[in-house]
Amino acid sequence: MTNTARPAAGRGADTVSELESRARPMATIRPAGRDCEGDLAALIAAFRAELARLRGCERAPDLDAARKELEQYWSKGFPIFVAELEGRLVGYLVCRVDGNVVWAESLYVVPAYRRRGIGSALYSRAEELAEGLGGSPPYNWVHPNNDVIIRFLERRGYRVLNLIELRRPLPGERPQARIRVGKHEFDY
Repeated sequence: MTNTARPAAGRGADTVSELESRARPMATIRPAGRDCEGDLAALIAAFRAELARLRGCERAPDLDAARKELEQYWSKGFPIFVAELEGRLVGYLVCRVDGNVVWAESLYVVPAYRRRGIGSALYSRAEELAEGLGGSPPYNWVHPNNDVIIRFLERRGYRVLNLIELRRPLPGERPQARIRVGKHEFDY
């Protein structure tokens, strides 16, 4: 398909990267069902292993734990959305709904498919869900070392620090740095 739109005033021809991104097929976002249970569990396992690395722990993906986690999501009625591209799952979003408040519990896109708008398309489902319930925008639990999701959320206008979660270190966890919030310093 040829793009017949003219460039904006003062703008030259499209860049190669813009043309390449238009040529990429778009992911399909849909509610998750039992038809994708195995592939979705594999994504959850990869997500949990990536989060463990943010806490300074090396952990192999645990498919059995991911299956149990997925079953908990379904048993609690959490909305789950998946991104499919060229016949395979490449990302997912799990939401938790509490009254009219939506929590984006987990958002994950396979690293090779990042920077293609898939995370944004998935996250838009959480925002649509929150808007439909008449509540505030989705809330997000974010690890302080997760620069990728922090930048992603900042680009979407999420800049208010709402809560701080405090806990004891997990076995084998090695905090990477200290962070100052107000008058207090914390390991993370």
